[in-house]
Amino acid sequence: MKRCSWPGEDPLYVRYHDEEWGRPVTDDPRLFEKICLEGFQAGLSWITILRKRENFRQAFSGFDPAAVARFTAKDVQRLLKDEGIVRHRGKIESTINNAKLALALIDEQGSLAAYFWSWEPAAADRPRTVTREALIKMTTTAQSIAMSKDLKKRGWSFVGPTTSYAFMQAMGLVNDHLHDCGVRADVEQARSRLKRPR
Repeated sequence: MKRCSWPGEDPLYVRYHDEEWGRPVTDDPRLFEKICLEGFQAGLSWITILRKRENFRQAFSGFDPAAVARFTAKDVQRLLKDEGIVRHRGKIESTINNAKLALALIDEQGSLAAYFWSWEPAAADRPRTVTREALIKMTTTAQSIAMSKDLKKRGWSFVGPTTSYAFMQAMGLVNDHLHDCGVRADVEQARSRLKRPR
């Protein structure tokens, strides 16, 4: 099967490409996990985070926003000693801060899914085919810039426009599998069947 080139031949990365990336997600803990892990990725490669993902899940209570929001300074110290994750104080504190803000967003919007999917671009705003060249240039979009600004206004951190766009790609708000990738049609079908959260 022909694939996007970015997973290379690493079996973990190939499985992530084939089974997860771009498939629509409406589950709040998974959305919260991904936005946090994209923040942890800043300055690193996604494969580094992917290899540590299970450790991250264990360290951050399955990325349940309510559980993470209760983390204290003691938890920060514990996480700074955890060799299974990226030990960056700013990113750890950001995840705890963002969990508290995620709860406020859930109260306001009904769910994180309703909030994040409200930023899905209209089909008319998306290219019909995605080429390798276009994908390399496309690190932000008008929607990812707007979503990033809105999150930052709400007090979220490590949610810049590039991070926001990577999140949108991964969670299926857009389908950026290349036009000749064997997974693209399957992802598009999943997106067409999806009942958008409101």
